[in-house]
Amino acid sequence: MPKVVLMMSVSLDGYIEGPDKDISWHTVDDELHQHFNDEIGQLGALLSGRVMYELMADFWPTADADPEADAVTAEFAGIWRELPKVVYSRTLARAEWNATVVREIVPEEVAALKEDTRGDLWVGGAGVGGEFLRLGLVEELRLYVHPALVGQGTRLFPEATAIATSLRLLENRVFGNGVVLLRYGMGMSRDGGSDGLSGV
Repeated sequence: MPKVVLMMSVSLDGYIEGPDKDISWHTVDDELHQHFNDEIGQLGALLSGRVMYELMADFWPTADADPEADAVTAEFAGIWRELPKVVYSRTLARAEWNATVVREIVPEEVAALKEDTRGDLWVGGAGVGGEFLRLGLVEELRLYVHPALVGQGTRLFPEATAIATSLRLLENRVFGNGVVLLRYGMGMSRDGGSDGLSGV
């Protein structure tokens, strides 16, 4: 059964972006980018809010048309175009590139989407991610911790999210550039059973 996965890059002090949406501190080299390609290429759908969708749609649809694009970049452009995308927005009228606009996050609709997809559902962005956490829909966290202290900006876990759950470490990996992947199962006790806190 596919899982709902919150997958984000984050600074060591918990930010997904700095002031003015700065992500210049993201450390993405060929090794990490290829890892992203391999992981995202196996997903069933991308779920995000309007801001993240528009940021991605501004670059990736034609990134492989640039003659100077390297092989890893060109590969991801094709992956992004082909993957089904759900954009949660109350203001966006329409979306392109295999994307569907949905006004509200409805747990029953997310469950139905899981049934209809071939792979995990990727959730991205602080706003949508926070709401998925609040609703108890996130089943796995994949956090890419970058070796940077940002100090202020947009936190991955806003205080208002107010989730109470234990986590079980499923995997950790250190990349050559210093980024660390921490993959956690949500709402699991040490023996792998549900602790009943997350509602998942």
